[in-house]
Amino acid sequence: MNYKTQKIAYYFFATSMLLLTLQIVFGFIMGFAHMGYDGLHSIIPFHAARASHNNLLVVWLLTGFMGAAHYIIPEECEREIESPLLAYIQLGSLILVGVTAIIGFHFNWWEGRKFLEIPRPLDYLVVVNVLMFIYNIGMTIWKAKKKTTTTLVLFFGLLMAALLYLPGLIPTDNQTMDSYWRWWVVHLWVEGVWELIMGGILSFLLIKLTGVDREIIEKWLYIIVGVTFLSGILGTGHHYYYIGTPRYWLMIGGIFSALEPLAFLGIAIYAIMVAKKGQRNHPNKMAMHWTLGCAVMSFVGAGLLGFAHTLPQVNLWTHGTLVTAMHGHMAFWGAYAMLVLAIISYSIPNMTGRKLMNSSISAYAFWSTTVGMVSMTVAFGVAGIAQVYLERKMGMDFLEVQKAIEIHFLGLILAASLFSSGIIAYIYEFIRCGLPTDAPVDKEYV
Repeated sequence: MNYKTQKIAYYFFATSMLLLTLQIVFGFIMGFAHMGYDGLHSIIPFHAARASHNNLLVVWLLTGFMGAAHYIIPEECEREIESPLLAYIQLGSLILVGVTAIIGFHFNWWEGRKFLEIPRPLDYLVVVNVLMFIYNIGMTIWKAKKKTTTTLVLFFGLLMAALLYLPGLIPTDNQTMDSYWRWWVVHLWVEGVWELIMGGILSFLLIKLTGVDREIIEKWLYIIVGVTFLSGILGTGHHYYYIGTPRYWLMIGGIFSALEPLAFLGIAIYAIMVAKKGQRNHPNKMAMHWTLGCAVMSFVGAGLLGFAHTLPQVNLWTHGTLVTAMHGHMAFWGAYAMLVLAIISYSIPNMTGRKLMNSSISAYAFWSTTVGMVSMTVAFGVAGIAQVYLERKMGMDFLEVQKAIEIHFLGLILAASLFSSGIIAYIYEFIRCGLPTDAPVDKEYV
């Protein structure tokens, strides 16, 4: 490592991997329940498994983003993290909040608002936790002599993610207003400021892995930021179609949601173009695989599949069905999960001095998770289309339809098993690399 405080990132990444593992466990519980094998219902009811699965997704990704910031910011700013102690306190408190929330779900201590289920007292602790993180990273950048576009875009994305958590705390006893503010958090995170975080981390990785001039890469970053804000903010309207909001959201949401794939297409073109122009033959091949995989898969999952079911004429039928799960799984995996795995693959050899990420096990992790997620997406899509036809077109009872589509979850479980084997392989390599050291990094890998 060039800076000793970069090792803080390792502990955020390790926590992230643990939370990912727990998310997959709850995913399997839900998958078997959909097949009719809900033997754990008395211990882990379906609603508790669903809330745990969804919230673990958000927390492990945020933990990964925080780890990425602790690794990237010192490198870009050419100085140590402002307060290592505060970083470790913040990580510990984040784990405490997460564990408390997951346990609480199993005792019906929750708000019941999708993706924002955690109880209100824990919401306040989350705000305090994120403020600690923003202060620590912000002061590191403020006191640095060098401030790059990559650093500023990454920090602005993280800062806005913190600020956009606040609308979810607005008290209301109106279901429509509650959904209105809830989507300010959920949509403007995943299709707004998280894309800024994605752009910042991708920019850093492509600069390091390809050797292409920083100025060229960061010009693309400006374009992506512009398209993201143009389409993402008003694209929130596709969540407002049928929740009691004015009808003009049908037009606004439809038009700007149709523009959202352009941002992800720009990211994919940007990454592939830079990789082709790169003159550097970086030895960390798997980090490049994950980086390009993120760019391409995000376009497919978030861009194309998002567009496929957010047009009002389509969403009228698909809203709240497994078609949404089809889009959601591929989008989150491509845009954000692969991004976290990319920065981990790049940074671990530098933090530990053990260059094991190019092994056949690492290659298996990449390809099995990719093929597994594509297969899961297909399974969700087929089940979702059957659900739409039977439930929405033919008018069959919801539970009767769920019984009819149970067979599709067999394919989902098989695909998820392939995907999970890749995650196990990835975590095995992560553990095999060992703990971070203060040994000087091999310049070839930087």
